[in-house]
Amino acid sequence: MAEPVKAKRRYDSSRRRAQAEATRVDILDAAQRLFEARGYAATTVEAIAAEAGVALKTVYVAFETKSGLLRALWNHLLRGRHDEIPMGEQDWYREVLAEPDPGRTLELTARASRAVKERICPTLDVIRSAATTDADISALWTRIQTDFHANQRAIVASFAKALRADLDVERAADILWTLNHPNVWQLLVRERGWTAEQWERWFLDAAREQLLKEGKNGRRQRR
Repeated sequence: MAEPVKAKRRYDSSRRRAQAEATRVDILDAAQRLFEARGYAATTVEAIAAEAGVALKTVYVAFETKSGLLRALWNHLLRGRHDEIPMGEQDWYREVLAEPDPGRTLELTARASRAVKERICPTLDVIRSAATTDADISALWTRIQTDFHANQRAIVASFAKALRADLDVERAADILWTLNHPNVWQLLVRERGWTAEQWERWFLDAAREQLLKEGKNGRRQRR
């Protein structure tokens, strides 16, 4: 008597993708812990694999190199763990650019910037230090600076008509980039002990004063 034919198990591609993404996040989380605790040079891919509880080959298949892993970690943190959504398409950034009130635009910028810096600054310190000895990370550091300035310029351009008379968009973008730069956050929050709330209020007041025609009182100014 012939044995009954077994039905083929249905391949669940969505489940496999979810598992792969969960493994990827585990590796990124492990890399973040070790990079921030030990530094880039002292952290090996083998240690990251062990920390994440995966095979070494799994890390290399997902990220190819240690520098590729740090680059992926940066994007993961910068984008708030929504890796598939570029910064220019993030909801908070689109909200900032669409806001019609310049003072409110800077308020939204201050709030979002604080949230981003609380996520990224320890890892950004790793990138800054590694950039002095690793060519791939040096290129990443340069791209971070260029992209950040471009993002700040887009914000300024969105309320160009409300800028102080002595400013053009380029100069205003330089000012916003400087005030909002992670180096300033590090000086005030990490070195001087300011709270994140104090930084947010200082940044908002300084940006309004430096950029808007009506300074700190320009929060209700319309374009």
